[in-house]
Amino acid sequence: MGDLASDTAVEPCGDGRYRATLSADWEIWGPMGGYVAACALRAAGASSEHPRPAAFTCHYLGVARFEPVDIRVETRKGGRNASSQRVEITQDGRPILDAMVWSAADVDGLEHDETVAPDVPGPERLPDIRELLPDDAAGPPFPFWNNLEAKPLEFEVDWPPDGPRPARWQEWLRFTPTATFEDPWVDAARCVILVDLPSWPSAHRPHAWKQPPYMAPTLDLNVAFHRPPSGEDWLLCDGAAPLSTTGLFGWNARVWSPGGRLHASGGGQCLYRRMPAGAG
Repeated sequence: MGDLASDTAVEPCGDGRYRATLSADWEIWGPMGGYVAACALRAAGASSEHPRPAAFTCHYLGVARFEPVDIRVETRKGGRNASSQRVEITQDGRPILDAMVWSAADVDGLEHDETVAPDVPGPERLPDIRELLPDDAAGPPFPFWNNLEAKPLEFEVDWPPDGPRPARWQEWLRFTPTATFEDPWVDAARCVILVDLPSWPSAHRPHAWKQPPYMAPTLDLNVAFHRPPSGEDWLLCDGAAPLSTTGLFGWNARVWSPGGRLHASGGGQCLYRRMPAGAG
């Protein structure tokens, strides 16, 4: 089990350069993409004069090892109300991730909210996934899942299922051992991870019954930060991948709190890759 704050911490090295060490506690086919992106966000926050992120976008360029990475932050446009930064993560000179980050000051503006939260039970009305699994069930398939308490909206003990399921994935999730963070940049990292998370779980559901021999590396991730999730332990990861074609699928995701407030939204695109014969 990892802790999001310590496992995304960045050490300043001077001249806009930082160093971080990727923890194996966040493994899904290597370092989970949203976790690596969260390290980039933390470096941007350490360099920004503004108190909160407004937008994040990145390209995943390589799979890192669970070792130190180098991070370089360059301000592309500074301003009193908002700043743009470019963030590059490399490992031994090999590109891992390139990102662009907007940060913003606390400013006044027009207010409206026409978002419609999913009509789903709140986390207090749902069992933990550990209560749904049989007593002799194996542990989670990847260490990443040990960092979250999960309450799924839909759950089937028998998997793969007997037929296609909708390309939608929804779970209430709470980070553990620490659920929320006072630092707004660390707290926003929760949203980065949760927007990244439902890509493959959503796209795989219509096809899981066939056990197709594919995996799907993520090409890019885009996150819009609408309002801080401060003090909200449980967050709904609300993801869908409605179209999969020509070797690509796109997914979208929204992050809600139990009161029906939208905190972040985004998505990205994934590229299918056939797994070698005999791979699990």
